[in-house]
Amino acid sequence: DVYSPTMMSQHSSSLSSTCIDYHSKPHPAYPFHSSHPHLFLFMKVLFIQLLSLLTILLSASGKTECRLSSLPPWSHKVLAGGCSRAFAQAVLYPVDALRTLAQTRDGRTLADVGTGALIKGCGQTSSFALFTGAFQFGIYGVVQPKYGPLIASACGAAGSCLVSVPQEVLKQRLVTGVYKNFREAVQKIYSSEGVLGFYSAWKPTVSRNVPFVIATFSSREVLQRKIIEFKERNEEKKGQMKLSSGDNLLIGISSALVAGLATQPIDVIKTRMMTQAASNAAPYKSAFDCASSIIRTESWRKLYSGFGQRAV
Repeated sequence: DVYSPTMMSQHSSSLSSTCIDYHSKPHPAYPFHSSHPHLFLFMKVLFIQLLSLLTILLSASGKTECRLSSLPPWSHKVLAGGCSRAFAQAVLYPVDALRTLAQTRDGRTLADVGTGALIKGCGQTSSFALFTGAFQFGIYGVVQPKYGPLIASACGAAGSCLVSVPQEVLKQRLVTGVYKNFREAVQKIYSSEGVLGFYSAWKPTVSRNVPFVIATFSSREVLQRKIIEFKERNEEKKGQMKLSSGDNLLIGISSALVAGLATQPIDVIKTRMMTQAASNAAPYKSAFDCASSIIRTESWRKLYSGFGQRAV
């Protein structure tokens, strides 16, 4: 019930040292480690990241010991957003891996890379989502009271790219078989491309994320208004109609699908530019060159490849 930043730092450091060597032999006391190494690693890394976040937040409050309820309001969004995003991304990782394969330049399939690609790098890259969600919802919590939810969400989506772009680069190159494991990916990208290598295709990523949020909010507002108008016409209760849970669920799914459809071409361009190393073809010079090349040589339909997996 009571948390100490000093204790958390010590636990986080000790746990980090146990996770450094991913290929170390499993401890006999943990049979789950040997049967499900990727899931076990993800659970450990996620726990470490959560402890780190709590340590930072508690230290920022200027107290050596405090209860979660005494944290500032914005920190609740940071913790909730970070944890929920990391969990969701880990659960949907195999589906996202299939999306990446569907968008590759050389038409790579699961048969080419093996079923292991569906969870390759899951533990390490999904843990990034903890900080991606923390950035996104933390920025939202700070901006929203002054500028409203639409601008706050757009700012959160843009700011979270600081973490999400390296995550996407590592994940997609691991899934497509460019690198054998997470450690090799980090070492080779840094040695050959430097820090900027982790931000490959950052412009298409931002160009996808921000419009996605705007399109989601805009379509949600339109759908809400249309459903309320429809109910008022049929039930004659003007100004008194409220949306049910089913209505909100339908609106949420529909608005996300509309936004996904609108930004799918940018998503394909992002994936192509991040995974160029997986193809022997000449690299794209820019996002525009990528888009024009796809339309010229593969048809415009290729710009919507992987939409089914992304819709999930």
